[in-house]
Amino acid sequence: MNPTLTGRALVVVDAQRSFLQRQSWQASSDPEVAEPIGRLVDHFRGRGDRVVWVLHTEPGTGTVFDPERGFVEPMPGLSPVDGEPLLTKTAHSAFTGTDLQRLLTGWGVGEVTVCGVRTEQCCETTTRMGSELGLAMTLAVDATATEPIEAPGSAPGRPLQEILDDPRTLLPRDIITRTVYALSGRFATVRTVDEIIGEKS
Repeated sequence: MNPTLTGRALVVVDAQRSFLQRQSWQASSDPEVAEPIGRLVDHFRGRGDRVVWVLHTEPGTGTVFDPERGFVEPMPGLSPVDGEPLLTKTAHSAFTGTDLQRLLTGWGVGEVTVCGVRTEQCCETTTRMGSELGLAMTLAVDATATEPIEAPGSAPGRPLQEILDDPRTLLPRDIITRTVYALSGRFATVRTVDEIIGEKS
């Protein structure tokens, strides 16, 4: 980390209503992930640190990530306040195609905590890229959530129960464990919400 960049920021990645529309969200690691995310947001605001919101969009696709369908907005209970940027992205990393890096640099931020959805996808990718950019990254692991991942080559459109019954399906607890192993000590520090809130400023 650049020692001249002493600021801290929380980046909330894809904690949006889009996921709540999907059947697979019923089997997510934490359907109520907005609650721990909200605790982190309050903590960072209370310290006077920066909070940045990032939402995933897939314009023109007709999916739940298409802004035209009205679901590309923060989950209930979560919302930016004045002065907190709300960015949109079309890639996995919150740094790709957005102003995130420029904003963080302009604020003098050197330490970034990531939370949101999905753990191994946009949260992990954002964390890895932030590390590559020289930022000290933290993943707030229990303020992330993910869904089961079907085995490569699985038939599309299967009912959720069939996906869960398939022994080849990667379940959320295993996905999160893999992300913790992949990031810890390499790209980021992995901490719980309680650990982050309990740390000394």
